[in-house]
Parts: sequence; structure tokens; C-alpha cells
Amino acid sequence: MAVKLTTIGERSVRSEHPWIFADSIEKINKEGASGDVAIIFSRTKNKVIGVGLYDPDSPIRIKMLYHNGAVKLETEFFAKQINKAFELRIPLLATNTNSYRLLFGENDGFPGLIADVYNQVLVVKLYAAIWFPYLEIILKQLIEVSQVKTVVLRLSRSLQQMNNTYGLFEGQVIFGTLNNEVIPFIEHGVNFSANVIKGHKTGYFLDHRENRRRVGALSAQKTVLDVFSYAGGFSVHALANGAKQVTSLDISSQALDLAKANGLLNKHKGSHETITGDAFAEMQTLIDKGTRFDIVVIDPPSFAKSKKEMAIAKKKYKQLAALGEKLTAKKGILVLASCSSRVAAEDFFKINTTTLDTQKRSYTVIKQTYHDIDHPVGFLEGAYLKCGYYQFSR
Repeated sequence: MAVKLTTIGERSVRSEHPWIFADSIEKINKEGASGDVAIIFSRTKNKVIGVGLYDPDSPIRIKMLYHNGAVKLETEFFAKQINKAFELRIPLLATNTNSYRLLFGENDGFPGLIADVYNQVLVVKLYAAIWFPYLEIILKQLIEVSQVKTVVLRLSRSLQQMNNTYGLFEGQVIFGTLNNEVIPFIEHGVNFSANVIKGHKTGYFLDHRENRRRVGALSAQKTVLDVFSYAGGFSVHALANGAKQVTSLDISSQALDLAKANGLLNKHKGSHETITGDAFAEMQTLIDKGTRFDIVVIDPPSFAKSKKEMAIAKKKYKQLAALGEKLTAKKGILVLASCSSRVAAEDFFKINTTTLDTQKRSYTVIKQTYHDIDHPVGFLEGAYLKCGYYQFSR
């Protein structure tokens, strides 16, 4: 299908942005189906400036796959893109790690598609129906590059509700066999497991890997509080690296069961306690009891999934920084993270320092981190993860 865009839309394509919104389409030669190839022509010289896939079910009507000319969306094209993504991950695979994100959606040229490897199992999660017609070609290349033995398909909630999913369904094993849906894997020498059928997203959150390693390296003989712990990523790294006591706090008892189980996969001498409840309330309860920790990690879920939630999100980040400071012991370290893409890193770090400045304790910003190597940032909206380390002098 041939497409011409508004001036703003064309400018976006020329800047190599991966999204074309419906209101940026000025002219289209036919109404397309999901996954149809959309060829973008320039407004004046009628030259091809990019190629994408048409998505009638999304306000992001065209997901761009190629910029600055034309290309055939065939095996050779997808193989080149997948190999390029894999090469970026090679330094990570040189560490004692066998879990990684092979494809990170738009940032690797595959809008609405995630591919995560857990040991010998590849989990592909689709967020857009545009990929159904191309899945067979892409899977072949992913299997060849990653050398996995099993592939599991996960579908977003919106795709699960569609009438036509090409005979595919949520949690389907589409290559190889899966004897156990809980898959063991290694992250910088620390043992974990992920439920690739029922777990959140693809089974685990791989993006904080480097921050978990860093917290672990700081944790020897320390007491650690892991807030919004989910499956205990920070907790387990701390235990495996010699923490004497770790507390995992989460609203989900099932998540805390996972955290305990992951802890037991590793040799450690420290104690591992759990607290089930609302993070804000439970942190205040710990403060009221006079409990303090050498390291406090606060990694909340995304508070701003839409623009209208940004003000509330910033307020919550401020509250968490204040609560975290009160829970951090003398000369302790407070780790504050955000996964809200709508809250810019600069704004997040400013909220933290502004809040801590009012607490009458001197501190040093010892580190600010962003995405790990397997979560590259290819466009502005693709950047979401940021994490600050604050050490108090007293």
C-alpha cells in the first residue's frame, strides 16, 4: 500500500522515528489489513522514504521497519536485523549470564515484538498483530542465532481477545518441547528461575540486571531492604553476595514466594525475610519501629502509563525518596529506580535530590545508571529505565 504523510509525519519518518500515528496519514491508496506492507512516499518528489507495517487496530497506524529508502521485507532483511541485535549482546554473553533480551521492540527494529532468552528457552511476546504473517520467518532466524531448543509464544491481552490470531494462542510452545514451565537461568553467576508461561511479561524483568549485580557487589555483611521486590532480583543478588539479612517487600504473596524460591537456588548464609503489603504503608510501619537498613532499594512499577498520570507519578517518587531516606542507616546507600518512560531521567533524578536535600542529611550521588546492554535505546520514547545511588555520610 502506498502512503503519503502530513508534513509533521514525514518529518518524523525522516528523523527515523518508528511510529506513524493515524492523524499523520494524509493519503493512502487502499484500506489495509494488519501486517500489510506500507510504503511511505515523500510529499514533493514522490520518492520512497521508508517502509513499515500497517496496523489498523492501533493509533500508531504504521510501525516503521526501514528508513531512508525502500526494502523488501523478506528473510534476508529480518536475518540482518536479528544478527545486528545479537551482536550488540555478545559482551553480555561473555559474562556468566544465559538470560538476555534478544529483541527489544522498536529499539531493535521490531515494533511491538519482544524476544527474551532464558537458558535454552526463547520467549517471544507480541504486542501487535502485524507480526503474525511474518512470525515463521522471524522465528527461524531467532532460533538460528540464539541456538535455543524451545520457543514459547506470549500474547498481549489485546491480542488474546482478537478473533484471528492465525491459530496461535497465549503460552503456546511453538518450537521444541517444554517439560517444565519454570526455567532456571543464570544472571552474573546468580541462579534464578522464570515461569515462561504464567510469569509477568515474558517471565522475569531482565532490564535491571546490571543494577542487581551492582547492589549485590555492595551487599557483603549488610542488611538490605528490597521494596517492590517482585521475584526478588535485588534480594537474591544481595544474599548470594554475602548480605547478612535481606527483607523483600511486595504486595503480592505469590511474588514473594518466588523471591524465597529464587533465594534458595543459591548458597548463602544470610536470613531472608518477606513482608506482604502496600509498600508505602509497610515502609512507614518499619520507620515507626525504628528499623534501618544498610542498603534500601526502591524499584516501583510504572506510575505514569499515560500523560495525565505524570503529576501523580512524580508525587509518588517524592514520597518514596523521603521514606527511603528514613529507612537508610548511617553511611547507608539508598537506591531509587524508575521505569516510567513518561518521566524523563533528568526530572526523576531532580525529584530525588530535591527531596533528599530537605532531609537534613548530607549525601553523595555515587552513581546514575540507565539501560543495560540488551535494552538499547533507539528513540526517545524507548528510554524508560533510570536508577540513582545515594550514599549518606551519617
